[in-house]
Amino acid sequence: MKRALLIAMVSAIASASLQAEPVWPGREWARAAPEDRGMSPQRLDEAAAYAQRFGGGSGCVVRGGYLVKEWGDPTALADIKSCTKGAVGTTVLGLAVDAGLLKLDDLATSHYPQMGREREDNIATGWLGEIRLRHLATMTAGFDDGRPPKLVYRPGTKGIYSNDTANMLAELLTLKFDEDLSPVFKRRVMDVIGATPDEWKWRDNQYRPKQIDGHKTREFASGITITHRALARIGYLYLRNGQWDGHRVLSEAFVREATTPTDLPGPFPYYAFYWGSDRRGYYTHMPKDTFWALGLGDSFVVVCPSLDIVAVRLGTGSTKSQLPGGNDDWGARVEGFFRIVVDAVQDAPREGAVAPYPPSPVIRSIEWAPAETIVRRAKGSDNWPMTWGDDDALYAAYGDGSGFAERGEKLSLGLARITGGPSEFVGENLRSPSAEQRGDGPRGRKASGMLMVDGTLYLLARNAGNAQVAWSTDRGARWRWADWKFAESFGCPTFLNFGRNYEGARDDFVYVYSHDAGSAYEAADRMVLARVRKDRVRERDAFDYFVRVDHDGSAVWTKDVAKRGAVFSHPGKCYRSAVTYDLALKRYLWCQILPGKDPRFEGGFGVYDAPEPWGPWTTVYSTEHWDVGPGETGSFPTKWMSPDGRTVHLVSSGNDCLSVRKATLRVSDAAR
Repeated sequence: MKRALLIAMVSAIASASLQAEPVWPGREWARAAPEDRGMSPQRLDEAAAYAQRFGGGSGCVVRGGYLVKEWGDPTALADIKSCTKGAVGTTVLGLAVDAGLLKLDDLATSHYPQMGREREDNIATGWLGEIRLRHLATMTAGFDDGRPPKLVYRPGTKGIYSNDTANMLAELLTLKFDEDLSPVFKRRVMDVIGATPDEWKWRDNQYRPKQIDGHKTREFASGITITHRALARIGYLYLRNGQWDGHRVLSEAFVREATTPTDLPGPFPYYAFYWGSDRRGYYTHMPKDTFWALGLGDSFVVVCPSLDIVAVRLGTGSTKSQLPGGNDDWGARVEGFFRIVVDAVQDAPREGAVAPYPPSPVIRSIEWAPAETIVRRAKGSDNWPMTWGDDDALYAAYGDGSGFAERGEKLSLGLARITGGPSEFVGENLRSPSAEQRGDGPRGRKASGMLMVDGTLYLLARNAGNAQVAWSTDRGARWRWADWKFAESFGCPTFLNFGRNYEGARDDFVYVYSHDAGSAYEAADRMVLARVRKDRVRERDAFDYFVRVDHDGSAVWTKDVAKRGAVFSHPGKCYRSAVTYDLALKRYLWCQILPGKDPRFEGGFGVYDAPEPWGPWTTVYSTEHWDVGPGETGSFPTKWMSPDGRTVHLVSSGNDCLSVRKATLRVSDAAR
């Protein structure tokens, strides 16, 4: 446990070196002493020795764009075997997807009608027409590892590691590009990233037909020989989310999807698009954003965005150079090497943070006002979700207290109206018999989200088995409750808040977030998201549920709540939260409280940002132990944001009060 905590802390680096503008290699990689890049030269020596001890040839470690460690012959080309799949095959697939030549959920036979028809028994299954490109990219098409492969499972029902599954995808892409893939890869990728022809080769096809429609075919299963420096360039392309010194090679959305474990039943729990990925925290000795492409003999490239590291280890292309860790657990063998690289990182972690996502590219840091400047009102009342009303007031809800009435009735759910600025606001209780609830803790309904849209005030109540919607058309005086509930998940739902009366909203939808649990008192592994048209919030059947991000960065939705996917993952750490939109910075700010004994008085939280309501999320701030209690909930009300979006105020239930703390967002040069 301590080891896992240390890895999470190290992965939350906030040093200026990691936040600076990217360094791009020219003909050669720029070099730096390990100490100058926050790394231990002794531990890097140990990593190199470990890589070579088991038959490895050469390799390198790059941090922040600088070559900080190298071993072996930098001009030697190694046969990287199945590392070809992720480093090359996935990249070519991304080129096609981003060019609009195909979509990941297209039926494969719509682009390659003869695929899999070498065997009559494949045709007899009737399943060939059900295979989608996504199945081919995740080894879930149902083919075994024979040559030619046999279709043994219905597509999407089971994962089998199948080399010819990858090779058939290569043939399909040859048809779509109408060209031999080797010159496509050279022209569109390797020339752009500065890998010269003498640094890599793609051999002729050995196991499949050598031509298709008059074009030479290549394999994705294997076939690339390459130097470690050139392979590091491919890793660096992925580290920089698909762009290279101003040139967009792959879309950021595709890179993220390709390196996130599939929700399909892949051959390994960490399997993405031919890449391995630790995003679900499968390995305790690597940061969770680590991903890798690996081949026989343990030739691999490892990418870790949170540490700004690319590492390459080249083997011999046979089991003679295989690292310890077992034959079946490929990721464990990568972990055995990369844990030494992680241990070499010496930068101070951010506030003892346990950050599940890499640092924000827009907001470099948060500067909190001194603790003694925190404004505290309504002592003894917690919760405090709030929204900006059409009359310029903030409408809020409190719990287990009497709100702004010092000797008033204690309520499980009470309402309040707040006017004025963050330092000198005036609050008054808003009495409403149709909204107010009684009962301490989980025994009484409590507000977890509030929102005003077009003059209608909405409230989400937790502790309602699971949650319930209420609304008021007279600014909170009288309320009606929906005759249905969120009965699966959404145990502590909250609204995404935009500006005054929902001004500045991205579209005509209302968005609802929650941790993926039925109770507000249980932590979860992930966050979930729903949406509903703003004029249909009262209707259960009008809600859509987030599934995943598509290759173009858009969200995929479903009407079936059972098919919901994770919009944010942080195993065991997802709890109560609130989301607001910083219009000036064009970033969604998600404040998430970490589960703990009583975060009103002690504990941690994280602030995450994204360009869309569904991500991709990055870390602005993360700590397990703030200097004061962060409260059971926290948010940045949009009314109290400065015009430039850089001064915000955290409203929380810290110290069992309505607590307001000023903060300054330090943004990157690119965001100015």
